[in-house]
Amino acid sequence: MATKLILVRHGETVDNEAHIMQGQTQGKLNAKGIAQAEELSRELSHEHIDIFMASDLKRAIDTCDIIAKPHNKPVVTIPLLRERDWGEFTGMYIPDLKDKTWPDDIESLEAMKQRATDFLQLITKKYHGKTVLAVGHGIINKAIQSVFFNKPMNEIMPMKNVEYRILELSASTE
Repeated sequence: MATKLILVRHGETVDNEAHIMQGQTQGKLNAKGIAQAEELSRELSHEHIDIFMASDLKRAIDTCDIIAKPHNKPVVTIPLLRERDWGEFTGMYIPDLKDKTWPDDIESLEAMKQRATDFLQLITKKYHGKTVLAVGHGIINKAIQSVFFNKPMNEIMPMKNVEYRILELSASTE
């Protein structure tokens, strides 16, 4: 029996709207982000979901809390779902970064893919046969799908705010 993972990107934030690199800062949902999460909550309100989990960053927790509300279930936080650490780029205006040299303190793709692997293994082992909704972030969600589909990250389509994708995890995902 497979584990069903509903992988969600958090709702739009104040910094998303302002094109600020959030990285591992907490972030705050804006009105649009709250409305997006409420819409997804209504859409998934009749789905059977066993576990709700989110990155331990506020924007993901708040999104997951809204989605989980009709299910009356708690949200488990997990640091493995944190967004990429953008180091010195954190807090900067994204269009200004276009031609900048990347600093050494940005989390590597290899480190992100290791977190993604650890996350998938944890879900498969701990929640075997269950349905898990997990709210993460744009780049970590790409890393999770990259590992799952065994494709380079640049071949994974970016997720919009509150977009979700369903992955069927088998024991072989371990």
